[in-house]
Amino acid sequence: MPEKPVISNTSPLVALWMLNLLPLLQELYTEVLIPEEVRDEFFATESETRAAALKSAPWIRTVHLRNPANIATHGEVDIGEAAVFALAEEREARLVILDDRGARRYATRIGLPFTGTVGLLLEAKERGVIEAVTPFLDILLANGVHLSPSLISDVLQQAGETP
Repeated sequence: MPEKPVISNTSPLVALWMLNLLPLLQELYTEVLIPEEVRDEFFATESETRAAALKSAPWIRTVHLRNPANIATHGEVDIGEAAVFALAEEREARLVILDDRGARRYATRIGLPFTGTVGLLLEAKERGVIEAVTPFLDILLANGVHLSPSLISDVLQQAGETP
């Protein structure tokens, strides 16, 4: 029986692309699915560059929802997140990758396991795929990604990177 899929939302893809770490998804999960809505959001800016990045990352597979009307059942979140949740239900996902706080709360309410960009970095360090999370957190912060000081502190402690 094939392993249940991992499904990503847009913001973790953007963050990993920014960090030049899209291959991390293959290292951690072999393959990651994204719904067409997430692909479209990912291509909303720098579309040619991002399209080339996805083309060179065949482990990130865009899939069509079997029943796109199921997106409407997740009206509390934006369209990309709703498509992620609908796809997760269709494919019985083992994990979704989300950064938005509201989407993470929603995932908790519907009982769907999730992680985010920072969680991916931490898992990559724990598995020895990257040496440290600090440089990547610094790049995210320098590029305007909001990470709370308490999250940064917790992650650095978990990663054994506190001074």
